[in-house]
Amino acid sequence: MVNRHVLVVGAGFAGSVTARELADAGRQVHLIDKRGHIGGNAYDELDSHGVLVHCYGPHIFHTNAERILQYLSRFTEWRPYEHRVLGVVEGKLYPFPINRDTLNRLYGLQLDEAGAAEFFERVREPRDPVRTSEDVVLNSVGRDLYEKFFLNYTRKQWGLEPSQLKAGVAARIPVRTNTDDRYFTDAFQAMPLHGYTRMFENMLDHPNIRVDTGVDFADVADLGSYGHIVYTGPIDAFYGFRFGALPYRSLRFEHEHLAGVERYQAVGTVNYPNDHAYTRITEFKHLTGQEHPGTSIVREYPQAEGEPYYPIPRDENEALFKRYEALALAEDAVTFVGRLAQYRYYNMDQVVGAALAAARGILAR
Repeated sequence: MVNRHVLVVGAGFAGSVTARELADAGRQVHLIDKRGHIGGNAYDELDSHGVLVHCYGPHIFHTNAERILQYLSRFTEWRPYEHRVLGVVEGKLYPFPINRDTLNRLYGLQLDEAGAAEFFERVREPRDPVRTSEDVVLNSVGRDLYEKFFLNYTRKQWGLEPSQLKAGVAARIPVRTNTDDRYFTDAFQAMPLHGYTRMFENMLDHPNIRVDTGVDFADVADLGSYGHIVYTGPIDAFYGFRFGALPYRSLRFEHEHLAGVERYQAVGTVNYPNDHAYTRITEFKHLTGQEHPGTSIVREYPQAEGEPYYPIPRDENEALFKRYEALALAEDAVTFVGRLAQYRYYNMDQVVGAALAAARGILAR
């Protein structure tokens, strides 16, 4: 008889979506997480002042994939929300990503869309081939905008020069000749109406799912009692760092409540590319729409040590991951899925898609 019990390690998007799919298909699922809560880095809760905050930094849901939206809509209603970001340069606020308004305010111009396109063409430094993040930005907007908005932010965020990072890092950030000031342009942009944690609670509310938090995978003694393992943690840790540790960038979050302040800043997130040790400040009431006489914010301080948040996209890191991936592909009883297990800079909808695919693969065996 096939052992239909599955151990899922990690209760974030990757683990929770996979667990739900397997449970719906009749599998008995034991979901564990070393943290004391479900939801992974998307976990949110009311702070001590009653403001709903994202404990691990802002998570804004956006997608162009109708099937991902439909899937998550089984577990939550939505609050429409389009994220906007401002960047502080020399003490003034400018729309970011860079658009026509950014140019006109920064340089005292009155460009129309064609004029903005001509401006970018005039100032850009052509790079061929485009290999690094520095190449991407200089090839697109030129030296001055690169130094004002990208260079120091990248140094803080990654602890590296833009020339040391693969092109895909900067390629995620568009440059616009129109006045669209939304950070994302996906067809669907919204926040779970009652928060991410409530959405995860609904997703994991299934008779075939048992959830245990505060449990480390390393402490699970009876692995042989499971027919399959779904692992969403760092792949190098799973293999005891056999080939060495994969590099990650971590964050430190400094949360603060401001009593009697209804609004701290004009938009959800303000970037500080050149000032302070932190990269950005997010004010949560913009994201959630919550009404409260005070407000809560978070400052993000990138750092080398701590919880692994961002795989560092460099060729040598990808080569090291490939050695671990070769081990993973040879596993019959373990499926690796998620940002840490696949060493990929996934957005939330991409993690959901990867988890749905992983579940289909397990069920097809």
